[in-house]
Amino acid sequence: MLKYILHRIALLIPTLVGITICAFAFVRLLPGDPILAMAGEHGVAPARYEELKEQFGYNLPIWQQYTRYVGEVVTGDFGVSISSKRPVLEEFKTLFPATLELSFFAMIFAMVLGIPAGIFAAIKRGSWFDQSLMGTALVGYSMPIFWWGLLLIIFFSGYLGWTPVNGRIDLQYFFKPITGFMTIDTLLYGKWDAFRSVLRHLALPTIVLGTIPLAVIARQTRSAMLEVLGEDYVRTARAKGLSSARVIGVHALRNALIPVVTTIGLQVSTLLAGAILTETIFSWPGIGRWMVESISKRDYVVVQSGLLLIALIVMAVNLIVDVLYAVINPRIRAA
Repeated sequence: MLKYILHRIALLIPTLVGITICAFAFVRLLPGDPILAMAGEHGVAPARYEELKEQFGYNLPIWQQYTRYVGEVVTGDFGVSISSKRPVLEEFKTLFPATLELSFFAMIFAMVLGIPAGIFAAIKRGSWFDQSLMGTALVGYSMPIFWWGLLLIIFFSGYLGWTPVNGRIDLQYFFKPITGFMTIDTLLYGKWDAFRSVLRHLALPTIVLGTIPLAVIARQTRSAMLEVLGEDYVRTARAKGLSSARVIGVHALRNALIPVVTTIGLQVSTLLAGAILTETIFSWPGIGRWMVESISKRDYVVVQSGLLLIALIVMAVNLIVDVLYAVINPRIRAA
């Protein structure tokens, strides 16, 4: 098992190198000058402009800028934001709990609805329920996040007045964060009204962010279940007189979940990508909104380091999924 894990980690190294190149190149392709953007509408004197270019290393050749960037990242230095003057890693640690909390609830929403829906669709294959469910899943997968989010805001917040429009909690509640996760912190402080406020703020962003993973998980679960239900050992279990619940729940579902687990792991990147739009729509103070604001400010340091940190998280999750996959299916380790 250790040999398998080390092999998977070794395969991630070329990917990491490619990500550093892409992140470095992407920010250089953005239009505008970061020094002028930092100076604002008042501009900057030529002498000061050259001084700032030298300070941030923008006067060096591109290859030297890249090697300097990689050297700093290897030592754990992700740079200092041009706009806020704070270390990028510190800002990331402050904002990431908000994104992680939203992504966690979105994934729970997708799994709780998607897996049972896929199972029942497979059992009722060809029925009106199966066709309706798969049609709905296709619509959910194809629906633009920004349009879906605005539609829910108009109906539930504007028309019905059930949910807040933006933020993580009502402004009347103020307390010092302990973990950074509002749902946990409000419970630790024993503020039940604040906890309910957090859930109300989480409702719409969770649905918007979890819709695409929900559709993918439902379709993958259905496909995996249909494949497993046709296997010989399932037919043998039915022939032995086992109940349908036992056949499906014990013999079929356990093996069908193997590709579903992989799908769930791959949806982490979808959640982080969707968080950029979702957090912008709902003014959610997470890394997605932080990245959008950094791009508009031409904050090269935040953009390239933020992309790298997000990529590292996705790679770590994929590694965990690979390990879980090998635990569930020992033949993977042997291969």
